Amino acid sequence: MMAARSSVEEGTPEDPAAGSRPPARSLPVLAGALAAGWVLPAALISLGVGILVLPLLVLAVASLLRVGGVLLDRLVAAALVVAGGVLVLGLLFSVWPWGIDPIPTSGGLFTVVVLTGWLGRRIPRLPLRFRPSDLMVVGTTYVMWHYLYKPLIGKGPGWRLEFLTTAEDRLNHFSYFVGIQHVGGYNFLHQEAAKAYMMSPAEGVYPQGTHFLLAWVDSLVRSAADLGAPLDTMNRYLLYVLAAYALLGTALVWAARWIGGPRLRGWRTAAVCGTVAALVFSSNYTHLVIHGFDSTVVGLLMVALLAAFMVRPAMGTVEFLLVAALGLITVTYVYNLFGAVAGLAVVGALVVHRRRFRRAHWLRYALAAAVALGIAGLPSLVSVLSELDVASTSNLGGPSVGADRAILIGGLLLGALAALSPTLRRTATGQALFVVVLATGVAVGGFAWWQIRTIGQVSYYFEKLAGTGIVIALISIGAVGPLLRTVSPARVPVLRRRISDAVLSVLAVATALSLFAGVQWGMDSFKGMPSAWRNNPLMAWSRGDAWSDIGPRDGATVMGDLDGIQGPMMVLYSNDDYKNLKSTWLAALLRSRGGDMLPLYETHWVNIGAAERAEPEHKAAMEHVKKAAEKLGEPMTVVVADQATGDRMRRELAGFQPQITIVVKPGNNWVQPWERSFPGV
Repeated sequence: MMAARSSVEEGTPEDPAAGSRPPARSLPVLAGALAAGWVLPAALISLGVGILVLPLLVLAVASLLRVGGVLLDRLVAAALVVAGGVLVLGLLFSVWPWGIDPIPTSGGLFTVVVLTGWLGRRIPRLPLRFRPSDLMVVGTTYVMWHYLYKPLIGKGPGWRLEFLTTAEDRLNHFSYFVGIQHVGGYNFLHQEAAKAYMMSPAEGVYPQGTHFLLAWVDSLVRSAADLGAPLDTMNRYLLYVLAAYALLGTALVWAARWIGGPRLRGWRTAAVCGTVAALVFSSNYTHLVIHGFDSTVVGLLMVALLAAFMVRPAMGTVEFLLVAALGLITVTYVYNLFGAVAGLAVVGALVVHRRRFRRAHWLRYALAAAVALGIAGLPSLVSVLSELDVASTSNLGGPSVGADRAILIGGLLLGALAALSPTLRRTATGQALFVVVLATGVAVGGFAWWQIRTIGQVSYYFEKLAGTGIVIALISIGAVGPLLRTVSPARVPVLRRRISDAVLSVLAVATALSLFAGVQWGMDSFKGMPSAWRNNPLMAWSRGDAWSDIGPRDGATVMGDLDGIQGPMMVLYSNDDYKNLKSTWLAALLRSRGGDMLPLYETHWVNIGAAERAEPEHKAAMEHVKKAAEKLGEPMTVVVADQATGDRMRRELAGFQPQITIVVKPGNNWVQPWERSFPGV
């Protein structure tokens, strides 16, 4: 009975070729397709429009997949497969002579696509079917991007750095991103060379999937392998991060709809998509952008897509295994901590949907699983074998973005309730959803128990892992929609029924935005207080409230004042040590010297430079200046904003080795409050 219900609900998408004789393999067709796979991207890149290679690649993959029956669903699956393919082939790109140059990498990717289609005898075909709710999914992207990009409109490159430098974590991520472009591949495969661009041992221990994907996309955007001006590169990177967060919101809305399946129709689809979108718009997770948690954003995006396809794999068996393998690899490469939830979800889904696999092919499946697990675990293995202490690192503290406990707990319980309802519990979708929800709860709860047992509280990495719980909770809302059954009156005219459904859909979206996003539709707030919608983090970002003080607001500090200084440099434009750390880091990255920051991290305790300080504070700060120079083991330059402080430092450092040169740049004092420099906890 279960197998019957599973096949009806999860049945593979309509394929006109299903059951017919596979097309013959034609060598001339293969040769032509291979040639086109190199000539077309090379031509686009040569014309300076290399970014068009990306949608063409997604369309090519989508035309060979047999997933769902709607174009948008097919494109989402193809995007996940392309991301995984880029990360896997990135291992090859990292060791061949061309690095991540856009022409050979694009040609290599298209070659794999062509050979896969030819060997599998797949005829390229795209479903030209759409659903009205596609507009809500795409609309989520528009709304998110509108508010995320709004504070950057009209601002030049220097001004935009105010939003790049909201936290030191983003400066770290940017260094990994440019490191990959400089060394031509994964940093962990070029560790000695990568040390020049980032704080060691990050080159070997930090997951680099996000940075590799963005670096490859950046090569397409520039249609070149060189980085260009560092300031322009920083601006592009900021846009990529904002786009990733907009896509995270879109992925959550799409995933909820996908899990709802073909029975999620009409106003119920609007209710589900509107509710998830409202929760996304009002979420505190915009703080992930402010805190510079770039890999977390992309990791949660990939978890949403993978979990959705594992719950309802409306695709062929080959596609199911391909999505499971590449999705798991993508998650572990982007943020290996999330691999705990992703791995449990994949294993659980494979068990629930085991009837799809032929027993005669068990050896083939086992071999494929072993290869996938080996590739997925490679970066984490390198991390452990390098300098990563898993136990101590897992308990680190730091600024966190807390997972909303109401959504985390209530959402997972709601997902379990829907999965166990009489309508779903006998279906493969219901069983897979329950397994995924249970696995997420066990992983998040188990990690919380371990942290409380070892350090007495949950900390930084718990909140990161709990983000996967938020993702699963939100996409599980899709399973609730089909339970809202309605009985249409018999013989109701089609036009009348459609009008009624459209009215109910509008009301459902308006209700969701009012209840969950705090939208008040123009009504005055109680006693003139700002509305919940106005005060949520996304709206605050759109007003520019999250900008970070980096000196003069026209960016003069970083665009011209530091030219001509070639070696290691410490920048002290404030009596706030954290501001000095960020300005020093920014100056290092703008001169492609991110590796200097390992010894220059001593700046975190240097709170002089903008005005004279009392003797105890000045003396303590000077000890860290000297310690940084000693760790560097070479001459360095210290740039200060205050003339008196500069003169005093020259006298005290006379004869010190390694030599420290003091340069005074008056007028660059950072004057904003401390909160502008650090987004808080």
